[in-house]
Amino acid sequence: MTSHPLRIAVLGAGRIGKMHAELVARQVPGATLAFVQDINAAAAQAAGNALDAPHTTDVGAVLSSPDVDAVAICASTDAHVALLMAAARAGKAIFCEKPISLDLANCDEALAVVKASAVPLQIGFNRRFDPAHASVRDAVISGAVGDVHLVRITSRDPAPPPIEYVKMSGGLFCDMSIHDFDMARFITGSEVVEVYAKAAVRVDPAIGAAGDVDTAVIVLTHESGAITTIDNSRQAVYGYDQRVEAFGSAGMAASDNPLQHTGSRRSAAGTTTATIPYFFLDRYIPSYLIQWAAFVSYARGGGESPVDAEAGRAPLVIGLAAKKSVAEGRVVKITEIT
Repeated sequence: MTSHPLRIAVLGAGRIGKMHAELVARQVPGATLAFVQDINAAAAQAAGNALDAPHTTDVGAVLSSPDVDAVAICASTDAHVALLMAAARAGKAIFCEKPISLDLANCDEALAVVKASAVPLQIGFNRRFDPAHASVRDAVISGAVGDVHLVRITSRDPAPPPIEYVKMSGGLFCDMSIHDFDMARFITGSEVVEVYAKAAVRVDPAIGAAGDVDTAVIVLTHESGAITTIDNSRQAVYGYDQRVEAFGSAGMAASDNPLQHTGSRRSAAGTTTATIPYFFLDRYIPSYLIQWAAFVSYARGGGESPVDAEAGRAPLVIGLAAKKSVAEGRVVKITEIT
């Protein structure tokens, strides 16, 4: 493996899979795109041809290929468990998009196979690698904010996803908020022990008709005693709103939204600046690249996973607890889920 770039096959050629395939093919040092696979032949062919990479519908052929060192699991969530287990048994290093599964028992089954196979596994929580968010975590680790008392996370999408996606996504808590649950653990360095959530349909009645919510506030209590508050919305008309703050006994650290550019205009009427990014790729491409660099180094050199199996499991547990909290109108202890 050390004599050539890390040969990565991307499994799933939807929006996120195509993005990862393009990054691996063109922007990740030490990596090369070995295959693009999708059960949809047209999708696999389009992505493969665009990136001058082999393409196939046959995942077995990919996993048995001696020309594949690692796989990136970017298929729909309901396919993750089977792909994880097959890739682990094939001895491939694994990058897996979140969530691992919407079912905790299935998640645990997959992770047990990965552990038994002793293959590298990194979960795709890219926001950990965003330089602004990471600076908040660094401030906590260094002791600059002292004993962490409060963490505040705002995560608001510019527009809701298609209703057909909502129906199969697992819902706001296990699809969108799951990033924020990971960030809460990442920033505080402490596990969540209790969850309380309130949610509503304030953006689109069709989301409610599909059995989901589009607006939520979640309060997490950590083992350390720190409290995290998270607010989510499926529609922020002004752009993709992503902010994190850690407040403690010695001060605070925060990440804010970047602007589309640094230009401004001033007049007697006031000051006008650029808008914040509207699309998640406008904000987070740098984090994806840093994430991939971490994966290449990990798959090559071993050591601790940059985002390990427990980091994949714990946010799902928190998401399931949040759903239960909304349904039952009460605080839910994590031990009720696990």
